[in-house]
Amino acid sequence: MVTIFVHRDGTTEEVRSLDRAWLNSASGTLLWVDLAAPSIPESLILSDTFRFHPLSVEDSMQAIHYPKIEPYDGYLYVILHGIDFHSGGKGFATHDVDFFLGPTYLVTVHDGHSQSIAELKETICRNPKMMSEGPVSLFHRIIDAMVDRYRPEVDRLEDRLDQLEKAVFEAPDPALIRSILAEKREVSGLRRIITPQRDVIARLARREFVDISTEMAFKFRDVYDHLVRIADDSTIFQDRITGILDAHLTNVSNRLNEVMKVLTVVSTIFMPLTLLSGLWGMNVALPILPGGPVAQFWWLFGVMVVIVAGMLAMFRARRWI
Repeated sequence: MVTIFVHRDGTTEEVRSLDRAWLNSASGTLLWVDLAAPSIPESLILSDTFRFHPLSVEDSMQAIHYPKIEPYDGYLYVILHGIDFHSGGKGFATHDVDFFLGPTYLVTVHDGHSQSIAELKETICRNPKMMSEGPVSLFHRIIDAMVDRYRPEVDRLEDRLDQLEKAVFEAPDPALIRSILAEKREVSGLRRIITPQRDVIARLARREFVDISTEMAFKFRDVYDHLVRIADDSTIFQDRITGILDAHLTNVSNRLNEVMKVLTVVSTIFMPLTLLSGLWGMNVALPILPGGPVAQFWWLFGVMVVIVAGMLAMFRARRWI
């Protein structure tokens, strides 16, 4: 679906079609064209109307690309990632948003599930200031909203790590390894997206491109600071999840050692008992203990009890149990 917003004469309105004359900077018109899950005919607006470079058009039609920024003749091509709430997952499923930033226009391409863009589209006609400040300012508003949506997800991830740490020590379960590895994968995915995205925003904050004014560079620097904090958090989370995994494996190993110790003690105790029962169970002449035939059982039972008690006392004294 293609949505076109035009700002001219101090007002912003949504229009149904695009006039190429509006792309002329002398027309005094500012454009925002949003392509949400565009079909092939709709995507032709990129190559036929705006005449973007074929490589950037091809990249924008791909489902997933890592964040990057590339200057082309007359415009900047930027790929950034936002949280994909549509996926329904608990982690950092993301979708990429492609930006074509020109002197008088902004073109966005995404899969149709960007909440940041959807909310901006609902209010932009009621607030002409959003577009009157220029396409770079509009570009910043979208990026700022996308980055702000990372923080609640990062906080939820931190809460899940806290719960995992508590479970590892208070309610150890071998099944926890699956949850720990799942969170490890989420943290790795977060770092894989945030690191290049931070570098993209850093280039905008350093004014590497002539279209970015000093004032806008300061605003991008603020976004960059947010991404740096998220990147630092992801590094801390990576260390925490590694520590949780090590603690869990150590806990499981200790529990296994405790089980093996108990089994070893039981086996050691039954060794002399098995010897006695084997000897007195043989069909050969053996020493007769005092008393009649019935007393032989009770003699052997008493000897076994004494042996078990003595072995347990010795194990206890040596602190083996």
